[in-house]
Amino acid sequence: MARVAQVFCGLVLLAGCAVGPDFRRPDAPPVQAFTPGQPPATTVVADGQAQTFAYGKQLRADWWKLFGSTKLDALVAGAVAHNPSVAAADATLAQSEALLHAGYGIFFPQAAASASATQQQASPQRLGQAGPTSIFSLFTLSASISYTLDLFGTQRRIEKLQAQVDGPRFALLAAQLTVTANVVNTAIARASYLAQLAATAELLTLEREQLKIAEAQAQAGTQPYANVLALQSQIASTEAALPPLAQTADHAAHLLAVLQGLTPAEAPALPLALGDLTLPAELPVSLPSELVAQRPDIRMAEAVLHATSANIGIATAALIPSLTLNAGYGVNNTSLGNLFNASSNFWNVGAGITTPLFDGGTLWYQRKAAIEAYRQSAAAYRETVLAAFAQVADVLRALEHDAQALDAQLRAVDAAAEALRLIQVNYKSGLADYLQVLTADKQLQQARIAAIQARGQRLQDTVALYAALGGGWWNAAAAK
Repeated sequence: MARVAQVFCGLVLLAGCAVGPDFRRPDAPPVQAFTPGQPPATTVVADGQAQTFAYGKQLRADWWKLFGSTKLDALVAGAVAHNPSVAAADATLAQSEALLHAGYGIFFPQAAASASATQQQASPQRLGQAGPTSIFSLFTLSASISYTLDLFGTQRRIEKLQAQVDGPRFALLAAQLTVTANVVNTAIARASYLAQLAATAELLTLEREQLKIAEAQAQAGTQPYANVLALQSQIASTEAALPPLAQTADHAAHLLAVLQGLTPAEAPALPLALGDLTLPAELPVSLPSELVAQRPDIRMAEAVLHATSANIGIATAALIPSLTLNAGYGVNNTSLGNLFNASSNFWNVGAGITTPLFDGGTLWYQRKAAIEAYRQSAAAYRETVLAAFAQVADVLRALEHDAQALDAQLRAVDAAAEALRLIQVNYKSGLADYLQVLTADKQLQQARIAAIQARGQRLQDTVALYAALGGGWWNAAAAK
C-alpha cells in the first residue's frame, strides 16, 4: 500500500507537467535592412518636397492623420466603427476568448448532483429466490465528484486554446488595418480620378476650340480637310476616355460606402480633393528585427504555429496513462420521511488509471501527423515573413521611384507651360497661329493629367508603407 501511495503521489505531482515541444517565437531573419545595398535615406525632391526615412522611429497607430485631412479622418472613423468585416473579426475574437475560458474548466473537479423518485417492482426470482413480487417507491439524493488527471496533456490543451485566441486577436488587427488602408487608398484614388476628369474636360474644351479653327481654315482653303478629320478623331478619343474615368470614380465612391458599412445610396457626400491631403515628409521605418512582432499577418501565422506545436504535446499525452479520481455520496430509502436516516447513506471513492495498449498504431500516427502539421505551419510562417519583408522593400523602392517619376512629370509640365508661353508671345506678334497655341495648351493639359496620376501614386505608396509596417497598432494607447 505504501508503494501504491508513492506512485499515486508521483502521478499527482506530474499533473502540472506537459509533454511536447516548448514553443518559442521564431527569430526574425538575420538582416539589418529591407533592401539590398545601402538603405534609402531620402527621396529626391519632387513637387517641392522630399520624403525622408526615419529608421527605428515608432509608427503612429492613427497614421492616416498624418495626411492632415479631417474629411479623411471622418471616413476612417466611420469604417472602423461600422465595417462588417471588422465586426465579424471582433465577434470571432470574443468567441475564441469564451472557448478559452470554457477550456479552463479542465483544471477543476467536475461535480454533479441528482435527485430521483421512482416506483419499482422487485422480483425475487431474478436473484434466484422464491417469493412474491413487491412494489415499492425509492427516493434517492446523490452527489458525485470526479477529476481526470490528464497528467501531460492538460497544459498543452490550454496552450492551444490560448494560441487560438491569439489568432483571432491579430486577425481583428489585420482586418482593421486592411479596412483603414483601403479607405485611405480609395479616397486618394477617387480624388485622383476626379482631378483627372476635370483636366480631361479642360483638354476636351481646347480640342473643340481647335476643331472650330481647323474647320474655318478648311472652308477658307488654307488647311486640308484631313486636319479636321484628325481633330474629330482625337476629340472622339478624348470623349471616350471620360466615361471610364467617371465609372472608376463612381466605383471608388461606392467602395468607400461599403467600407463604412453603408449602401452606396446611404453614403453622405464627402468630396475629398488631392489638394486636401498633405504628403507626410518623414516616414518612420521599423527595424527588420521588429517587423515580425508588428505585422498582424505574421502574428496570425505565429499563432497557428503555436497551436500546431501544442497539438504535438496533446498527441504525445494520448500515448501516456491518464488517472481519474472519483467519489460519490448519497441517500436512498423507500420512505421519504426516512430518507436521511443513517441506514440510508451510501458512498464510494476510488481511482482509475487508463493506458493505451494496442490501437493499431492510431495514436502513434496521430502524433506523427501533428509533427508534420507543425512543419507545414513553420513553412507557412516563414513564407509569410518573407512576403512581409519583400512588401516593405517594394514600397521603399516605390517611394523613391514615385518621387523621381513625379519630378519628371512636373518638369514636363513646366516645359509644356513654357512652350505655351512662348507660342502665345509669338501668336501676339503674328509669328504663330491660334492652332499652334491650342496644340501647346493641349500638351500642357496632358502633362498635368500625368502629374496628377504621379501625385496620387506617391500618396498611395505612402499608405502602403504604413500598412506594410503593421499600422502601428502597438502604439494605440499612446495615440489616445
